[in-house]
Order: sequence, then C-alpha cells, then structure tokens
Amino acid sequence: MKYASAFTLFVTLIVTFLANATVSAQTPQDIKGSSDHPLFPNRMPGYTIVNYEKKGYDSFNFDTKPQQTIEGKRTTIRYHLQDQSQHPGNLAIHRNYENAIKSIGGQRLPANKDYFTVLKVTRNGAEVWAQVSTYYDQDYILYIVEREPMQQVIRADSNAIAAALDKEGFIPLDIHFATGKAEILEESRLIIDEIVSLLKKRPNLRIGVEGHTDATGDPVANKTLSTARAKAVADAIAAQGISPGRLDSKGFGQERPIADNRTEDGRAKNRRVEIVKR
Repeated sequence: MKYASAFTLFVTLIVTFLANATVSAQTPQDIKGSSDHPLFPNRMPGYTIVNYEKKGYDSFNFDTKPQQTIEGKRTTIRYHLQDQSQHPGNLAIHRNYENAIKSIGGQRLPANKDYFTVLKVTRNGAEVWAQVSTYYDQDYILYIVEREPMQQVIRADSNAIAAALDKEGFIPLDIHFATGKAEILEESRLIIDEIVSLLKKRPNLRIGVEGHTDATGDPVANKTLSTARAKAVADAIAAQGISPGRLDSKGFGQERPIADNRTEDGRAKNRRVEIVKR
C-alpha cells in the first residue's frame, strides 16, 4: 500500500508538471526586449507584443487633417491577439486609448480614417504624440513620438556652402521649422550662422532663399507656408547684419520635388530650403 501510494503521488506530480508545462508553452510571450510605453503602461487584455522598435530620433507622419510630421524619440509597438474570439472590438481599443490620454489632460485630434486615432498630450513640458491603428484584424499598432529638437552635431561649413554654390549654383539645406509654421527651430541656427559667415566673407555675393515642401496637404497652403519659411530664413540672415538688398526669397510649395513623395524618406528630402546663387 505504501508503495502504491507513493507511485500514485509520483504519477500525479508528473501529470501536473506536464499540464503546467503545456499551458506555459501555449501562453504567448512578448518579444524579447519589448515593453509597454510609459505613457500607456498597460494594454488591451489578451494582446502580446509581436513587434517593437525604439529610435533615439526619428519622424512619423501622423494621419491628422492635414497630415502632420512630428520629430523626436519614436517608439512603435505592434500588439497581436492570439484568440480572435476574445477581440474587444476596434472601437473599444480606440476609446480606451482616447480616454486614457484625456485622463491626463491630453486630447484627440481629427484623423483621416476611422481606423486611426491620433492623440496629443504635454508631459513634463514636452509634447507627446500617439497614433493607434487598427488596420489589421487581430493586431493594433501604437506609434508614439516624444517631440524634441534634434541635437545638431554636424556643422555646415561656410566654405562647403560656397563650393557648392560655385559649382552647382545652389545648395539644399535641411533647415527645420516648427510643424505648420515658419518658426526656425534652434537646432538650425548654426546653418543660418554659416550662411551669414559666407556672405560676410564675400560681400559681392547675392543669394536667393527658396522654400519647398512635400506633397502632403493642400497645395495652396503648402505654397503659402514655403513662402513664409523662405522669408523667415532671409529675415534671419538679414538680422545678423547682411543687407536685405543682397537677398530675395520665394516659396514653391510642392511644385519642385527632388525625391519620391510616396515614401517617408522622399518626403523628408522634399521638405527643404535651397540657397541659390544670383
């Protein structure tokens, strides 16, 4: 009897162990190195992280009306629901994130499609943008950009600018502005300084400042914005002692692309300011 009881206990333990191991093996796990974003420290029940990407500085085109490109620390998290029968409904997903952001003082912005929810909140003095996408049946994707100015570590040299102007007659410069505005961001002031340095070295040089945008949004609004941005650059140069008579400015909007507007990289290249030798 003693041996039979021991054998029964042994079999019971083995069966329990195997059952637990099977459950554990069937329980989906988040991919290694992933985590929920601190802005949303939890997620919809039953979902696991199947894709996770974090970048120190990047941009994302948020699907607002009109679309807005925001730059900063970017995190992309894709959540997958293993059991479709447990799907909460796409509206429930969107409403949960909307209510969560509103609970901390944020807001929902008008979006282009029903399966996008665009959210914005200010945390610790900085804007944080988020977009929830339920484009896929069993997945939803969360895009988050913590907006901040890029740390400028590469300096444009006035001699290099001069060489490009002498050889090509123009040079495109990656001058950054506040979204939808003609306000030059602080990170681009070094480029303005180098243009001023060049003009002081070559007092007979005259230049044109030309503004360009990507094809996102309304063409008329893009032309107006590019005109204002070109003028802002010319004004910033003149403010450092360069005669306004040596400068002119013009905006072309989306009329003169230099890259494919269908890609994010192409749109980034098309958003530019060009300095043209007169």
